[in-house]
Amino acid sequence: MMTTTTPPVARRSPPARRPRSPGRVPWWAYALLVFATFICVFPLYWMFVVASTDTATANQMPPAVIPGGNLPDRVDLVFSTVPFLRSMINSVVVAGCVGIGHAVMCSLAGFAFAKLNFRGRDTLFLVLVLTMTVPMQLAIIPQYLIVSELGWVDSLQAVIVPGLLLVSAFGIFWIRQHLSVTLSDELMQAARIDGANTWQIFWRIAFPIVRPAAFVLGLFSYVTAWNDFLWPFVVLKSPDNFTVQIAIKALQNNYDIDLGLAMAGSFLATLPLLVLFVFVGRRMVAGIMEGAFKG
Repeated sequence: MMTTTTPPVARRSPPARRPRSPGRVPWWAYALLVFATFICVFPLYWMFVVASTDTATANQMPPAVIPGGNLPDRVDLVFSTVPFLRSMINSVVVAGCVGIGHAVMCSLAGFAFAKLNFRGRDTLFLVLVLTMTVPMQLAIIPQYLIVSELGWVDSLQAVIVPGLLLVSAFGIFWIRQHLSVTLSDELMQAARIDGANTWQIFWRIAFPIVRPAAFVLGLFSYVTAWNDFLWPFVVLKSPDNFTVQIAIKALQNNYDIDLGLAMAGSFLATLPLLVLFVFVGRRMVAGIMEGAFKG
């Protein structure tokens, strides 16, 4: 007698999960970005609110979060109390010279440490990196003595020249790492065979390669010099030579602080940096990303 067997019933596999689209961003990422944006923007908004109200409104609890209508009066008071426009021009000159000088000098030093062979190169670079652990405040007293001997006290060169000489060790390290990866030794050897000297190799080959990183470095140095307070406060005496941060300090007296007036000056000092970021922000981000991927 023939027996028949029934084939086993195949189990239905669970439905496959639809793969996530590569361009799709989860909702929590947007929420995190919104929260981070709020944390970054709120101090600027709060500064604007306090600058547009009076001191009593700024100190009340709970604090006011809606701007008032006193901003034009506060701005007029800022310009009548100190030569604020002259101070902003001084800051533009100082920060511009320091930013451009740092970009060029760090590019030169980074190129030397990355591609030139000379005795003691690695030891000197190690010493340079170790200087990042030394607080810059330790140099104020000898730096002031040197500036005083040169007769530069209460002048802009007393701020510009030390800012150029104190080149950032981080900037040199960054440019060195960038050139070590992007500039090949074969390209330099080919340039030397064609008769190019070291300066021509740097200016025509190395600097165009490292220009995005140097631009970002110069922009960081510009912002640092714009916000610098301690050294200009020590060396600058007359209001006509004040930088913008010293002018903000001059808006306050020793016994009572007009919070709205101080915030109005801070708001005016922040506006040029915001305008600068609007014009060069995309290029700055591109330079940072290029250095991150190449380095």
